[in-house]
Amino acid sequence: MSSQNHLHSPREGQSLLQQPRSVWAVFFACIIAFMGIGLVDPILPAIAKQLHASQSEVTLLFTSYNAVMAVAMLITGTVSSRLGIKRTLLAGIVIIAVFSALGGLSNGIWELIGLRGGWGFGNALFVATALTAIVSLSSSGTAQAIILYEAAIGLGISVGPLLGGELGAISWRGPFLGVAVLMAVAFVGLFVMMPNKQTSHAAKAKTSLLDPFRAMKHRSLLVFGITACLYNFGFFTLLAYAPFVMGLDEHGLGYVFLGWGVLLAITSVFTAPKFQQRFGTVTSMCIMLFLFALDLLAIGIWTSTQWVVIAAVIFAGALLGNNNTLITTAVMNAAPVERATASATYSFLRFLGGAVAPFMAGKLAEIYNPHVPFIVGAGFVLLSVLFVLANRTHVGHVDEAGAAH
Repeated sequence: MSSQNHLHSPREGQSLLQQPRSVWAVFFACIIAFMGIGLVDPILPAIAKQLHASQSEVTLLFTSYNAVMAVAMLITGTVSSRLGIKRTLLAGIVIIAVFSALGGLSNGIWELIGLRGGWGFGNALFVATALTAIVSLSSSGTAQAIILYEAAIGLGISVGPLLGGELGAISWRGPFLGVAVLMAVAFVGLFVMMPNKQTSHAAKAKTSLLDPFRAMKHRSLLVFGITACLYNFGFFTLLAYAPFVMGLDEHGLGYVFLGWGVLLAITSVFTAPKFQQRFGTVTSMCIMLFLFALDLLAIGIWTSTQWVVIAAVIFAGALLGNNNTLITTAVMNAAPVERATASATYSFLRFLGGAVAPFMAGKLAEIYNPHVPFIVGAGFVLLSVLFVLANRTHVGHVDEAGAAH
């Protein structure tokens, strides 16, 4: 990777928790931004009922969000290199707040689907830039910074459904309006605590719109992006369709996805680095993805057995937490391109899978039965393992690159 990767090496020994205030401001804003992913989970059945929508129409709340986010990822580098990291993060937060508030005030499923797309645009600006910001501002090195970023994701994804369940029990509008309020708090925190100056020399160069596409010429980055796209078919089938087969109310769904998210947060911080040291990044990733495929298959086979589905959904959190940290670390070490560009390229490919999967899951269930979406999702995840193994020679270097820091 380019020389910027060695910026932090003298400080690698520092504690993960000894960070500048600006890092904690971005960390807090990340938690709130990622609440948005799981927040609507517990209220999907309620939205379907109250807005008289089919299951596949409701899953479009994930599809519009992820599709817009995927495409917008391609411009995040261009925007942040011109506006600066701080202003890009603040712009993303404002867009999320506005569209989530409008979503909470909407009265029809198609209106809500469109507004979720706007939310996805704000999230793209924020998420792609936040990873770069945390890595650049961190005082403990690249690997530790990525763990911190994944911890924020895990906390956001775990708290999101709990908040969604509690507010959603009052009204399905509650979670949308709640995010708008929290984003306003995050805006103030970032505005006050983050420095105005550019956070890395990488930000001084203007990034071209074509850079993410040029980055795909690096086979390793392309391999990880396609792998993430395939495994996200499983990830978003679980997120978008599992709430419909669990037979729980908003509170119950909130607690199940809280358990899922807590395991995701814990494993992304504490166990992923241990797997990485013991087995290497690529091998660990393949193990986690293979187990996730089996987990989805179990849900597909025992879809009508409530306790099996609940246990499998919660356990999936542990597998996904490990995998998310492993694959993010691998992407950051995969190719000699700027981190912001690598993140944009990878996120574009990853969220394409997240855009297709939810609607596909709803449609498969309507055409066939509720077992089919999970079995198909398991097939896609298994395909991601085979794809990584088939391209092992192109990605094996990520562990050597990581060791260099």
